[in-house]
Amino acid sequence: MIQTDILIIGAGPTGLFTVFEAGLLKLKTHLIDALPQPGGQCSEIYPKKPIYDIPGFPEILAGDLVKNLLKQIESFEPGFTLGERAETLERLEDDTFVVTTNKGTKHYAPVVVIAGGLGSFEPRKPPIVGIENYEDKGVEYIIRDPEIYRNKKVVIAGGGDSALDWSIFLANVASEVTLVHRRNEFRGALDSVEKVQELKNIGKINLITPAEIKGLHGEGKLTAVTIAKKGEESRLLEVDHFIPLFGLSPKLGPLGNWGLEIEKNAIKVDNSYDYQTNLPGVYAIGDVNTYKGKLKLILSGFHEAAIMCQSAYQRINPGKKYVMKYTTVSGVEGFDGSKKEAKKEIVQTIY
Repeated sequence: MIQTDILIIGAGPTGLFTVFEAGLLKLKTHLIDALPQPGGQCSEIYPKKPIYDIPGFPEILAGDLVKNLLKQIESFEPGFTLGERAETLERLEDDTFVVTTNKGTKHYAPVVVIAGGLGSFEPRKPPIVGIENYEDKGVEYIIRDPEIYRNKKVVIAGGGDSALDWSIFLANVASEVTLVHRRNEFRGALDSVEKVQELKNIGKINLITPAEIKGLHGEGKLTAVTIAKKGEESRLLEVDHFIPLFGLSPKLGPLGNWGLEIEKNAIKVDNSYDYQTNLPGVYAIGDVNTYKGKLKLILSGFHEAAIMCQSAYQRINPGKKYVMKYTTVSGVEGFDGSKKEAKKEIVQTIY
C-alpha cells in the first residue's frame, strides 16, 4: 500500500502546485491520475496553446506551464500513480482514508484532495458501428506507449493539437501514418499544421481531408478501415492501428459515488475557510469544485491549493502551530536535501 500525508487525485496544474504548497509545510504527497502523464488537459488536449492569465507570464504554452510546475516540485519528490482512476474511498476508524484505483492499487493518507479539474476524462468516441469490438485490438483512444506503433500502419483521426502532434511524432516511428480529418482546416497550433504539411510533401504522412473513417474491419483484430472522402467513392485502407483523437469528455466518474455533495457535476465546498467537502478530511480544489463566486481559472486553483494545505497541516498535526514564513525569507528546502534561498546581505561594520 502506498502511504503519504496528502493524497491528491488529479495531476493537472492545481494538483501539481498542491505538491509545492504541501512541501513547504514538510508534508509528503502522492498523485493519482487516469491519464498516462502529469498535466491534465494542458498536457493531453492543448499542450501548444498559449495561456495569458498566469501571473508573471504574459504568455506561456500550456505544456511549458506543466514542465515548469514539474520542475518546481521536483525537490519535494512526489509519488505518481498514472494511468489509473481513483475508484473507491474508504474511511478508516481513525478518520484516515484508503483510496483504491480501478487497477487495485491502494493508497493510504490522512487527507485526500480532489484536484481533478473537471473530473476524470473519457475519450470522445466516433460514431462508428462496432468500434467497441476493436478497442485494445487495434483501436486506441489515448497513446500511452508510442513503441507499440513501431513499424506499424497507423491511421489517426482528428484536427486538433493532439492529432497533429502525434502524427508528427509517429511519422518517425510507424511504417506508415495517415491523418484523416473531416475538414480542410485544422484547429491546432500553426507550427504543427505547417510541420504536417511539410511531412506530407516529403511522403512521411498521408493527409486525407475532408474525410472520415466510416467503418472498421478485421477478424479478432483491426486490419482495415473504410475512408469516406467528400466527392469520392469510399475506399478500404489496410491498417494495424486506428487512433481517433477527438478530445476527452470530463466526468466525475466514481467520485460521484463517494457521498460527496454534488451540484451541477461539481463538488460543493466550504470556500469561506478551507475548501473542505461535506466529508471531513476530503477537500476539493480547482475546476472540480463549486461555491458562490467560483471562477474556473488555473490561478484560482493555485490559491485554493495554498489555503487547503494550511487546513490539511492542522488536521495532520492537531494542536501544532505553524508559523508561515515567506519563501523569500525561509527559502525552499526540498526533501532531497536541496535548498534554495536568497543570498544574505553582508553587513560590514566600520570602526
